[in-house]
Amino acid sequence: MKTVETVTGPIAVDQLGKTLIHEHFIFGYPGFQGDVTLGAFNEEEALEAAIAAARLMQSFGVRTVVDPTPNECGRDPLFLKKVSEATGLQIICASGYYFEGEGAAPYFRFRAGLGTAEEDIYEMFKTEITKGIAGTGIKPGVIKLASSKDQITRYEKMFFRAAARVQQETGTVILTHTQEGTMGPEQAKMLIELGADPSKIIIGHMCGNTDPDYHKAVLEQGVRIAFDRFGLQGSVGAPFDHERVATLLSLIQQGYEDQILLAHDTVNVWLGRPPVMNELVAKLVENWHPGNVFENILPKLREQGVTETQIDKMLGGNAVGLFAGEPAKVK
Repeated sequence: MKTVETVTGPIAVDQLGKTLIHEHFIFGYPGFQGDVTLGAFNEEEALEAAIAAARLMQSFGVRTVVDPTPNECGRDPLFLKKVSEATGLQIICASGYYFEGEGAAPYFRFRAGLGTAEEDIYEMFKTEITKGIAGTGIKPGVIKLASSKDQITRYEKMFFRAAARVQQETGTVILTHTQEGTMGPEQAKMLIELGADPSKIIIGHMCGNTDPDYHKAVLEQGVRIAFDRFGLQGSVGAPFDHERVATLLSLIQQGYEDQILLAHDTVNVWLGRPPVMNELVAKLVENWHPGNVFENILPKLREQGVTETQIDKMLGGNAVGLFAGEPAKVK
């Protein structure tokens, strides 16, 4: 029986159920650790907010959430375990680092100068996946990778090489971040050339690009993709939801629904001080919450003839295939 690790232990992949492929219960940009005077972490309040988010997802029938928060951005498997135990929601966490421009790059850049970084990254991934994270016994179910806008930097390539190596040894799913709708085809090509299994790769944030040909250049390599930022509009290069829907409909109409998964990339608790948004930005992201797909996006898809079978694939069936390592049904 094929299994996937959650923060409360392994489950059979056929128990995933309705799945959101990319959400963050807590997240902080590196540096939040130094803002403790005004941005101290209150676990009781954070748990209350995270549990409320989990229950909102469950109200729409969600059984599993992938939380791919990078290691340096506040990943906290014990916190996620508390959320899971309080609600029954199955949560999959990650081992991985963010892209160079917004991650904690100095640490591994320093180690790269010593000549050890890539082996260090490999050992980090391998140890967390096989033995657990920092003595907790909690094992990641995905490896998180990320690349910059319009390039995969030399720094980021270290993580891609280490992840491909570890995936060959452990079979762990690789989940990526693409910045502002760029580098999806290049990420897939690089990972496959490094020996990673395309059936266990999902290229994330692809909905940052509204050109169906860009998507097909990824899909035709046999990997899966995520339309996973619904509700995040008009900032960080993000298009509007109606543009995402039009692109998604084009791909579904061309028969690619077996390779697509959905989510929001929500941040339900910000580490450090919460961002203060002006009135315009707040209006643009008013639907950036874990219910947006169910309340606003699925009705639009149904209006355009998308079937419940197709929706079920993008919110569950395709996740089972991803974690089981079943080859994607490339059109």
